[in-house]
Amino acid sequence: MKTYSAKASEIQKKWILIDAEGLVVGRLAAIVANRLRGKHKASFTPHVDDGDNVIIINADKVVLTGRKLDQKKYYWHTGHIGGIKERTARKIIEGRFPERVVEKAVERMIPRGPLGRQQMKNLRVYGGAEHPHEAQQPETLDVAALHKRNARSA
Repeated sequence: MKTYSAKASEIQKKWILIDAEGLVVGRLAAIVANRLRGKHKASFTPHVDDGDNVIIINADKVVLTGRKLDQKKYYWHTGHIGGIKERTARKIIEGRFPERVVEKAVERMIPRGPLGRQQMKNLRVYGGAEHPHEAQQPETLDVAALHKRNARSA
């Protein structure tokens, strides 16, 4: 029996809409990463982008468990000597771009490389409840109903 390998012309991409209000960031990111990679499909092929397009709304209302809101730090370097910077998760969520917390969580669960960068382009994250993708008729995925630990009340 031969192993099935999907070709780019055979891939069927769906649009998935996830409301992130009250969802735990890590659990949400794991589910989204699997959808972006296409691991939920029987036709999963590791070297082909056969994942779905994912839209996440209400990213500013996600929940971090424990004391991560104050203790989790995001680092970056400016390129100058001694230019390491850090910011807590609370400052990012309360700041101008709260969707970056979810984007970074998903990005770190996707393999690095050209295929991973291509799969990350299929993710769209919005801080509010509005999104410009109504024409794609996305299917709603209720992540909170999948497992009781996926959602927390803030």
